[in-house]
Amino acid sequence: MAFEIYNSLGKTKQTFEPLEPGKVRMYNCGPTVYGRAHIGNLRSFLFADLLRRWLEHLGYEVHQVMNITDVGHLVADEEEGEDKIEAQAKREGVDPYKIAREHEAQFHADLEALGVRKAWRYPRATDHVGEMLEMIDGLIEKGFAYQVGGNVYFDVSRFDRYGRLSGNRVEDLDAGARIEVNEEKRNPADFALWKEDAAHLMKWESRFGPDGFPGWHIECSAMARKHLGDRIDIHTGGEDNIFPHHECEIAQSECFTGAPFANYWMHAKFLQVDGGKMSKSLGNVYTVSDVVDRGYEPRVLRYSLLRGHYRQPLNFTWAVMDDSKKAIENLDRMFETLTRTAEGDEGAAAADAGAELVAAARAEFEAAMNDDLNVPRALAAVFTLRTQVNEGKLGATAAADGLAFLREVDDVLGVIRTEKIAGDDDAEIDALIAARKAARESKDWAESDRIRDELDARGILVEDGASGTTWRRR
Repeated sequence: MAFEIYNSLGKTKQTFEPLEPGKVRMYNCGPTVYGRAHIGNLRSFLFADLLRRWLEHLGYEVHQVMNITDVGHLVADEEEGEDKIEAQAKREGVDPYKIAREHEAQFHADLEALGVRKAWRYPRATDHVGEMLEMIDGLIEKGFAYQVGGNVYFDVSRFDRYGRLSGNRVEDLDAGARIEVNEEKRNPADFALWKEDAAHLMKWESRFGPDGFPGWHIECSAMARKHLGDRIDIHTGGEDNIFPHHECEIAQSECFTGAPFANYWMHAKFLQVDGGKMSKSLGNVYTVSDVVDRGYEPRVLRYSLLRGHYRQPLNFTWAVMDDSKKAIENLDRMFETLTRTAEGDEGAAAADAGAELVAAARAEFEAAMNDDLNVPRALAAVFTLRTQVNEGKLGATAAADGLAFLREVDDVLGVIRTEKIAGDDDAEIDALIAARKAARESKDWAESDRIRDELDARGILVEDGASGTTWRRR
């Protein structure tokens, strides 16, 4: 089955076809490192990781680039105002580069905690100013940009496809309404490629003046071109990136190269918290540390943020986290049960029983993920198989195949504990479980209960099912 994805550019579901067979060039909008990423940001980054994992599952070599914005992103995503990193540096009274590097390191630590695979490249904006200036010069030479003093603007009237991604029409973007009035611009919707500001702390000398810095949009175009080439397969981000950021990227990239920029655009919806927006005033802007401090493993947060379809709004609550924790524990126990059954320690079914159940689950999981990364449908297939496993419908051979399937699922979703964490007393517990089993078989219920009580006192939860007995630590 072909991989179908919803392309925001054209707003239709399309069969994915890479520019080069077997290889995918993917650019993901990364963090602006003025503060720690919160769970809303993380949904977008986890979506990018899921997409990358699925593409690799399909056999593609993925060249994934996720940028680090460490200059040029102004507050409120507008053309005027302070740089987000400089504003934070002033609040803390430290150098903006220090702010950027500290939060960049924290970003990587958070991704590692969440099991996110490292991207092929993590380019910093400050390391690519030369490439930005090259593009700006080219856009001026080709008549798509113009200089006013030390500032350079892109002329949106020269690009007739401006607005195709977002649906915004240039004539509707009135100055004083959506866009702040700037008399230097030819058109209210024109956006800055380069800004001159002597007071700016992070600045570079160029032919436009001694104290300039890049606009936010040109950064991604320059970094994508540097590391992936003039054309890329997939560009992702949060839905808030569609306009103006991605719209502007398309305009400047395609005017500079004369070729289509990205073939597929994919955007993750906002994350809600308690049914509404995240707000510092409400105290619901959570980070990975907040989750861990409440006693949850990072993988529980990963599951919670991946459990819904990326194109649908997702609500975060602590009750949802509890449900996610239970769901993961169920998947862990499913893996343990399949392991015992495959080894011949559990289950009464014939060895080859249940092979068709595993095949059906795998087929449905694959079909769901190929359907624009439909995680809810994919998870439903896994949990249907879990019920069948608990009912003892799989024999040893089918269980072994089920284990292989569950490892495939985890390779994509990254939430299942497929390796048992050994404890110093595992052998003792296994012996007690075996003694309890013998007592039950001889109908010595008093001894069976005594052993269960002893295990309970040691923090061991024993569960008896159709496929046998399993245990786990509380």
